[in-house]
Amino acid sequence: MFFRLLPWEYAIRNLFRRPLRTSLTFLGLTTVIVLVLIVVGFIRGLERSLAVSGDAQTALIFSLGMGENLEYSSIPMRSSDLVPASVRGIQERFGQKYVSPELYLGTDVTIDGHDASMGLVRGVTRPALLVRRQVEIEEGDWPKNGQVMIGRMVATKLGATVAEVGVGRSITFEGRAWEISGVFSAGESAFESEIWCRLDEMQQAMKRQDLSIVAVTMAPGGDFTDLDLFCKERLDLELQTMPETAYYASLQKDYGPVRWLAWLVVLLVSGAGVFAGLNTMYGSVVGRIAELSTLQTIGFVRRAIVIGLIQEGVLMSTAASLLAAFIAIVFVNDAAVRFTMGAFALRVDSVAVLIGCSVGLSLGFFGAIPPAIRALRMPVVDGLKAV
Repeated sequence: MFFRLLPWEYAIRNLFRRPLRTSLTFLGLTTVIVLVLIVVGFIRGLERSLAVSGDAQTALIFSLGMGENLEYSSIPMRSSDLVPASVRGIQERFGQKYVSPELYLGTDVTIDGHDASMGLVRGVTRPALLVRRQVEIEEGDWPKNGQVMIGRMVATKLGATVAEVGVGRSITFEGRAWEISGVFSAGESAFESEIWCRLDEMQQAMKRQDLSIVAVTMAPGGDFTDLDLFCKERLDLELQTMPETAYYASLQKDYGPVRWLAWLVVLLVSGAGVFAGLNTMYGSVVGRIAELSTLQTIGFVRRAIVIGLIQEGVLMSTAASLLAAFIAIVFVNDAAVRFTMGAFALRVDSVAVLIGCSVGLSLGFFGAIPPAIRALRMPVVDGLKAV
């Protein structure tokens, strides 16, 4: 059955009739939505960092039974020579095969004026730049004797400023001081949290002659069958292989509980926002009982009044969502955060904005319904007498 709605501008005027209450409600909604965007940005940043780290043409060779714990892997040094000599289909350029022997570990790293922090160090050779194709040297040069090259997220990982780990500065790990020769980026992948040094110097500093992994890039159209067969046939080496994309996919699975916990935080923050909105709307509606009763007296049905109150809530939550999205994109997006795997940038992308704005609109819509229904249950005569 058709019924007459309240004029649209009536809801807008009501928001400005109580500037203090409207401002406090608006501030509360904006704060809740910003918190939601921060948490969702954390989830999206973590997922993106792991998703872009793997190369579909690259495989990792490491110790049998190590799972995802590459820092505990130990394979013979000769593996890096046996693999290209025994496996067909490895990508090659000007006689250089795309094979990168690497020593990878987590160790205490010290910067002048800071306590030791856990850092990720990778000993590499020049072919690492062929295999890790997303790595680009942004500043400085490849490390020489006594030097290291750091990813652009290392400062965040170590809790330092960018200036403190700039080119020419020094860091200390494994009992040695190392000069920083360059800074590299890696397409927002996990490599950006790592410190790279020469493999031979890292082995000397650690008094080790083994490797953690051998990374191999297969030629276009090639598969990993021969590589897998090599690992299974050479039982003396105790090797296993895994596509790099599968390795980082397994890390995403391992971080599943962290992501679920973050989504739980989103729900809790949203729930707190709903209750805060309900409390504010209750206070707003209770103070307008006489007004709402008058509207019923002049011919507006209760459903029309409820829709009018919902319009007010949605208008306010829409404005709060837009402001929160602006704040998140300008001040939160690309903010670096430390994590167990290293560091990554918060990602306030279209998905995060969609989720944040959806939460904001839901707060305005559902937060207005219960107090409106409760106030309109009062008889009109009693409502007109309310002060």
